Formats: sequence, C-alpha cells, structure tokens
Amino acid sequence: MSYSAAGKPTFYFIGVTTAKSSIMKVFPKWADYLELGDVEIKGIDLALHDDPNRYREVVAFLKSDPLSLGALVTTHKLDLYSAARDLFDVIDPHARLMAETSCLSKRDGQLVCHAKDPISSGLSVDGFLPPDHFTNTGAEVLSMGAGGSTIAITWHLMQSSRGSDRPSRIVVTNRSQPRLDHIRMIHEEIGSTVPVDYVLAPTSEDNDAAMAGLKPGSLVINATGLGKDAPGSPLTYSGAFPDRGIIWELNYRGNLVFLDQAEAQRDAGSLQIEDGWSYFIHGWTQVISEVFDVSIPTSGPEFDEISRIAAKATGRS
Repeated sequence: MSYSAAGKPTFYFIGVTTAKSSIMKVFPKWADYLELGDVEIKGIDLALHDDPNRYREVVAFLKSDPLSLGALVTTHKLDLYSAARDLFDVIDPHARLMAETSCLSKRDGQLVCHAKDPISSGLSVDGFLPPDHFTNTGAEVLSMGAGGSTIAITWHLMQSSRGSDRPSRIVVTNRSQPRLDHIRMIHEEIGSTVPVDYVLAPTSEDNDAAMAGLKPGSLVINATGLGKDAPGSPLTYSGAFPDRGIIWELNYRGNLVFLDQAEAQRDAGSLQIEDGWSYFIHGWTQVISEVFDVSIPTSGPEFDEISRIAAKATGRS
C-alpha cells in the first residue's frame, strides 16, 4: 500500500477495525482538553497476522513522514515488532523483553518503539481488584489468549514488588503453540516464582476445561480479541466461571459474547464483571502522553475529567 504524507501533525491508530473505535470520537475532545493544537487521528487497518511487508511499509512511512508523530498499536503488537524491529532507532526495555510494541513515537529525529501495556494493564487491573486480593484469597488467574495483553498483565501480576499479593497460579491458554512458547520464554526471563501452566486450547471446550479447576475468587480474562476483532467468545455457554470470580473482558465494544456469558452467571456465582473501558482509557492516555510529550495523570481530578470527556463523547455516561 501507499501512504499519503500527513498535511498536519497526525497520530495514527494501527488496528483491525479502527473506524469503529470510540477513540475516533474521543481523541478530538481530548486534544482540545490537553491543548495539543491542530492535530488529527487516522486509522490504519491491517489484517490479523498480516504479511510482514505490510507492517514494514507502515513503520517505514511513519518513520519518514515529518508530520506523522507516532501511533498506538493494538492487535498487531507482536507481529509488527517481529516484522519491523530493525527499523526502530530506539527500543524501550519493556518492548525488548516482550518482543512487542503498542506505541511508536519520535524523539530528536529517532523512531522509538515502546511497550506501554505493562503500565496501562497494571493500572487497569489494580483499579478493580480488591486490596490484597490474591493474598487474602489464594486465587489464580486464567488468561485466554497468549498475545501482548496477556504478556503485559501476567508480567505485572508476577512482580516481586507485589509481595504476597500475587496469583497462586497462572494459566495461559492459546489456540496455537508458538504464542505459548513465546510467553513461556518471557516468563522464564522474568524469573518469577509464580507457577504457570501453558495450555494449548484450539477449541472453546478446551478453555472451559482450563477454567473448571480454578479456585474461588480467581481472575478470568478474555484476551483473545474474540468479540471485537472477530466474533464469538473463547468459552462455550456451558463453561462454569469460578465462584466469586472476577471476570475481565478486555474489549469494551463489539459483540461481547464473553460478557453475556458472565452476566448469565453473575448472581449464582457472585461474580464481579469488568469490561475493557478503564483499559481503553489508560492504554490511550499512556500512548498520547508519550507521542505528544505531555504529562497525563493516572488518577485524581484531571484523570477523572479525561474519563468523563471520553464517556460523554461515546454516550457511555
């Protein structure tokens, strides 16, 4: 594909169905509030696991175009990094460890590759987990999908700085083996003492089985993209969520079957159900802060106002 030079400072969203994202309504409102000036956002849609040359074309364009300031990358975090890592002038430590990128920015003429998910996912999950949840319950984590989000979330929950407030076990499932091998390698490099099971789960029934053995209070995450990037859920309607479980759908838009499945068991299982809205807010504000070199707080009155603006722009409030 050919890309047209930006006519004004431009921020890109590299995804699958970018036109459907709330950010297209939210970003202009945030740009006004943050006083970013005359800037715009453009989406770049790529197919799931696209041709590596497509990823390289996008990165080469962003690197060479003066008014293209940077990008947020979703869905393609691992594939884009793998295809284009030699085009980055600077790679931050998180991106190097996790072999992924969620943010591209420019500093002093250099293209910088960042992995912001360890920060944004940590802010999001800690925002809804009860205090000392894992310490008090001995709960486990099941994350379905072994892509960038699961890498970031498990990295955060494994940190020794959390003390005893870490999962007693983590289970990662995925439909194909290579992604499981990749996340296992990263976990080994981290050197965490949290035990992890890596489960090949090509069918929804396989994920049901992985969930069946979880302890009460466990955190169950849909990190597959199903419900947004593709229809459906990683579970069947026969899958039983853990008693008093915390259920996290990383998506906030689309045909969220996984959320429907959790809602059907909410009362009987005393479930706490979370969607991806806070992850959306933290994910985007972390990247915007980096690309535009502005300070955006992660809590407090200004963050609350940023969240309110987003909710109003999307009709969520």
